[in-house]
Amino acid sequence: MILAYQIAHYVFLVLDYFPYVLFVYILLSWFPGAYETTFGRFLAKICEPVLAPFRKIIPPIGGVLDLSPIIAFFAIRMATFGLQYLVYNYLLPLFF
Repeated sequence: MILAYQIAHYVFLVLDYFPYVLFVYILLSWFPGAYETTFGRFLAKICEPVLAPFRKIIPPIGGVLDLSPIIAFFAIRMATFGLQYLVYNYLLPLFF
């Protein structure tokens, strides 16, 4: 019972902090060669799988302006709120 609550807590903790990780990854584009560092490659492994589907839907405008991170931010937040609502109102009460 407590385990289900703890798992939900950690999943939502990751979902709450992921937009900040995505923001740092986007800021790396302002610094030349930042993506080639160990830190940049680590963030790319985490963020690129999330951004890739959004880039297929919304390609970069003029080949330069990439709006997919903005859409990803909103999608992650909406998914987090929806998941929290479902888990805390419907799933966790089944265990308690």
